[in-house]
Amino acid sequence: MPTVLLIRHGLTAATGKILSGRTPGLHLDERGIHQAEALRERLRPVPLAAFVVSPLERCRETASLVLGDRAIELLDDERLSEVDYGEWTGREIKALAHERLWGVVQVHPSAAQFPGGEALRATQARAVDAVRDWNARLGPDATWALCSHGDVIKAVLADALGLHLDQFQRIHVDPCSLSVVRYTALRPLVLRVNDTGDLADLLPPRTSRRRAHRGVPARPATEPPTGASAGTSTVRAADPTTGPASDPA
Repeated sequence: MPTVLLIRHGLTAATGKILSGRTPGLHLDERGIHQAEALRERLRPVPLAAFVVSPLERCRETASLVLGDRAIELLDDERLSEVDYGEWTGREIKALAHERLWGVVQVHPSAAQFPGGEALRATQARAVDAVRDWNARLGPDATWALCSHGDVIKAVLADALGLHLDQFQRIHVDPCSLSVVRYTALRPLVLRVNDTGDLADLLPPRTSRRRAHRGVPARPATEPPTGASAGTSTVRAADPTTGPASDPA
């Protein structure tokens, strides 16, 4: 039963503002470095058989920091690279939200084909193929990590959960979050989703004095668009070092 640790790269200066896509030369900022260092300490007790990464700098930097002094070579896999957003690459997200295709990406992503780029269904196919391939290479007892991008990880999680790709926008994956999937002979078991080690998102939302005085509830925070999440939501299940809480398979 190989266990896969899916790690999104840490924050960059463009996260949440620009649809960076496969833009080269984009590095972690100070926040992203701190995120990766914190994750390194959380994962220190977990033995890793391999660490596979998207070739983009922000993923390689995150993975290098998470590895620390472990004697493990980073293994590039193009199938884990960011979505090819084509002509959308490098554009501001707030401007893209006005495009007709944006609604398709949010509601019917299996039909989304980025102009001059790839379809999200192709992204999911290549990413899931990569995970399954590495599971076979590394063996049934391996615990291994990958570092990739938000939409790529969401697509893999949707597949593991048995969800149609059109539901993958219901999954939230923050920068430098940890998600974990264990692949059994009969089904994948999703052990963690978007675990950042931070419970701040579970606190009650702030209510302004004016709205509280008027008895009006605070407005919920707007959910970041695809490829731009930067919050701290966490859903936990079992620890990858001890196995799932239950395995009916």
